[in-house]
Amino acid sequence: MYNYGECEICNTPLEERNIQQDFWIKDKLVVIENVPSGVCPQCGEKVVNAEVGEHISGLLKDSKLIDKAPTISVPLIKYEVETEAL
Repeated sequence: MYNYGECEICNTPLEERNIQQDFWIKDKLVVIENVPSGVCPQCGEKVVNAEVGEHISGLLKDSKLIDKAPTISVPLIKYEVETEAL
């Protein structure tokens, strides 16, 4: 178990959890599951330690791994605002 310390935003002790982390790589959404992280139970801030960050960096550089990974489908909603005529 890693001691993540306190949240830099609200000073609440961080709790260790496995999370999903998403990244945009060359216009492609890549999601990494089961990332060990420190998560603030108060404000939701998330941090990883240096070793985990380096491992994630290696995963994201492996284009063959990304190409072979299963894919998921997500809804895409366009943000539109109606404006009133003046």
